[in-house]
Amino acid sequence: MLDAYADRWALVTGASSGIGAEFARQLAARGMHLAITARREDRLEQLARELHTRHGAELEILPCDLSVAGASKELTSELARRGRQIELLVNNAGFAIVGNVEETSPEEVARMIQLNIGTVADLTCRVLPEMLERRHGAVINVSSLSAFQPVAWMGAYAASKSWALHFSEALWAEVRDRGVTVLAVCPGVTQTEFFQAAGIPGWLDRHTAKSPQKVVKRALRAMEKRRQYVVPGWKDYLMTIAVRLTTRRTAVNESARFFRPKKAENNESSKAEPSESESEPSDDSPVDRRASA
Repeated sequence: MLDAYADRWALVTGASSGIGAEFARQLAARGMHLAITARREDRLEQLARELHTRHGAELEILPCDLSVAGASKELTSELARRGRQIELLVNNAGFAIVGNVEETSPEEVARMIQLNIGTVADLTCRVLPEMLERRHGAVINVSSLSAFQPVAWMGAYAASKSWALHFSEALWAEVRDRGVTVLAVCPGVTQTEFFQAAGIPGWLDRHTAKSPQKVVKRALRAMEKRRQYVVPGWKDYLMTIAVRLTTRRTAVNESARFFRPKKAENNESSKAEPSESESEPSDDSPVDRRASA
């Protein structure tokens, strides 16, 4: 799997906040150097200063909008130009759209699918072959608890995370005997900016949530044990079992009640303002080739 954490490079997408930023912190604490990417460059720079000061980590800052087709290819080309060999890839970048289908932008759905599916597939397929040649390395794909069932009001998102889970498990079976592992992390409700970005502010105030620290800690432990997927938290894991035992009709109807947007509760009409986990617009060029931190 990982030959060693220390002095090796990890690429973390969506690293400006939440689970992505926490992956960067915990990997830097283990001695890894980091290539971090997201759309909010100021957040990346702030994180890079923190990790360099606290752990002495080397950082490559790569502002990038990975929802743009071709951005992941440019990202890996830039890393190769800088001579960075990736030992661990963390595909964390993603966003959700919550709302009525008739009020959802088809363009935003396409952008979400590009990021949640297209970019994950492209980055994995570009980085994994080099790991297989070296016979060590790992890929962590951040999926979701919603991967285990259809979810009303956010159907495309749940479907994209189901894809990430199945993709990861299939690759795990293919590469597990070649010194490399692929892990899907399926967190439930987590204390991040996810719900604010999805257009449902205040949702976390009404539900219990895990910390990003616990999610990442359990993800890295599962990777070290070479598991194919992990659901952080025993209650969330039991929920995946319950979904398998109940009818699919019951499961999706329960999701409709649980994830129903607040506007829909009032007037059967909801329009989320879909956004990526990063809220700043991208530059014209998907990757900013400025010097590393």
